[in-house]
Amino acid sequence: MSDIESLPGELLPSGVRSRFVENVNGLRMHVLEAGWEAGDRPLVLLLHGFPELAWSWRKVIPPLAAAGFHVVAPDQRGYGRTTGWDPDYDGDLASFRPVNLVQDLLDLVFALGYGQVRAVIGHDFGSPVAAHSALIRPDIFTSLVMMSAPFAGPPRAGAPAGRRGDMDAALARLSPPRKHYQSYYSTRPADTDMRGAPQGLHDFLRAYYHVKSADWPQNQPHPLRAWSAEELATLPPYYVMPAEADMAQTVAPYLPSAAQVAACTWLTEPELDVYCAEYARTGFQGGLQWYRCGTSGLSAADLRLFAGRTISVPAAFIAGAADWGTYQSPGVVERLGQLCPDWHGQHLVPGAGHWVQQEQAGAVTALLGDFLAR
Repeated sequence: MSDIESLPGELLPSGVRSRFVENVNGLRMHVLEAGWEAGDRPLVLLLHGFPELAWSWRKVIPPLAAAGFHVVAPDQRGYGRTTGWDPDYDGDLASFRPVNLVQDLLDLVFALGYGQVRAVIGHDFGSPVAAHSALIRPDIFTSLVMMSAPFAGPPRAGAPAGRRGDMDAALARLSPPRKHYQSYYSTRPADTDMRGAPQGLHDFLRAYYHVKSADWPQNQPHPLRAWSAEELATLPPYYVMPAEADMAQTVAPYLPSAAQVAACTWLTEPELDVYCAEYARTGFQGGLQWYRCGTSGLSAADLRLFAGRTISVPAAFIAGAADWGTYQSPGVVERLGQLCPDWHGQHLVPGAGHWVQQEQAGAVTALLGDFLAR
């Protein structure tokens, strides 16, 4: 994979370039960036989630650069054109632990010639990586924006193990039986199921992105009352799945019509083609390893070291108003102000679901601009 080239310039917005940064914690890291020309601008890092790429920030990078920042969005470990990570299910799972993902970012910051980051901004699974960065190294990552996935904080001291296994069993006892998507994503077949989806990779990704967006009218989220199987079962099927279905089967009924696709300005067919080409080449296992670290307890084993610690840097939360991700873990979003004493608010963006920075790029850019200018 070392012969992978940067993204063709014709795919990128004006002023954005694709390049590689060598020797980043063992990775050859692919980044999209803008605003590098001045040489002395504050650095802003944009971290994608699953199943996404640095490409997911394409609508946000140029306006943040125009506001005076050096903006860098990496393909994180396990994704896209970044190489040097182990793609095998039975490979080096420990390299995907949150503390090592933070080390990736720290090495990237230093490789770019910086000693501090003006803001680390993470979406979906990028949100906890951003939060862990600010938690562990507030001297480097000096402010934080979490998007679409509120951060629960480090594990409590003495927290009991086995929460995931207990919930899996409780979901399986429901009628009809269900399973949690993170548990499914931790299974060996998950990568093959999605990469080799019967409907084809294009239609799988189109349906997946559609059903988690504001374009699917059934996305009308609300807080859950408890961490119980009965409450979790009220989540949409892409979060709490039919027990016998894989993810490709789960989202297949929600493939948008040709008319809906034509009306989807936030993810055009050429833009979707970039995701399809990257995931056809890499598969999904790199990103799935992140979930496996969580469900196996490997992540918590490291993070217990930070039990009781709060995030001291200025912080905020942004999500789509139609995003169930805000509420999928009961009580977490409500506690963000306690976890982050220097709290700058929660913002739910109308007209957006889970892919908020793509669905409503202008609104997100305005919110980020206000946060950065505080």
